[in-house]
Amino acid sequence: MTSSFWLPPGYDANPRRRYPVLYMHDGQNLMDASTSFSGEWHVDETASQLVASGEVEPLIIVGVYNTEDRFAEYTQVRDTGEYAHLGGGNADAYGRFLVEELKPVIDKTFRTRTDAKSTGLVGSSLGGLVTMHLGLTHANTFRRLGVMSPSVFWANRDILTRVKGVRRKPASRIWVDIGTEESKGSQETVEDTRLLRDALVARGWKPGKDLQYVEVPGAAHMESAWAERFDDLLRYLYPAP
Repeated sequence: MTSSFWLPPGYDANPRRRYPVLYMHDGQNLMDASTSFSGEWHVDETASQLVASGEVEPLIIVGVYNTEDRFAEYTQVRDTGEYAHLGGGNADAYGRFLVEELKPVIDKTFRTRTDAKSTGLVGSSLGGLVTMHLGLTHANTFRRLGVMSPSVFWANRDILTRVKGVRRKPASRIWVDIGTEESKGSQETVEDTRLLRDALVARGWKPGKDLQYVEVPGAAHMESAWAERFDDLLRYLYPAP
């Protein structure tokens, strides 16, 4: 599986410093318009600006490219309804790849802080869904979660059942967002995302503290919309110390 990397300004000049890491799904769409599906997120430019201005802690960003099995790898269970033909249910295998194969290589190659509280996971749409799922199943690896425009609808809102079933709340910091116009042309809705927020609150996350919920007026379900709010997400998940 292909990945792209971004190293913070001053990485080579500070050989003793170690950095937190952010893993992001749909890596093709993050840093290069030529590989993107429908426009890039400008992750590298945004991160560079925020780190240089002192608003965000210097970090390493890893963009994990999706594959032709995206629907399967980004969903925790098969959909038995109208999306049954798309398959699904391989998110746990994808999670094992991230934790057992990719992360060890990143930690060996770069000067990373390897602990869970320094390690994040971000995605949008189905990428938001799998971020939420893996944030629960691999809470000992990922503690900073960016759940953007999550596909809560998948498999009769299965993710809500999983959140509600959490027995012990992990010490995770979570960003959840949704645009108010996303339901036009997609299945992601404000109502579903509010249900996810409410489920997280019921399990102990506190809005304004370790949970940031954002509804973006007029935002649609597209790369440019996620690019526009990536800076706010990064400020929240990786604030400058």
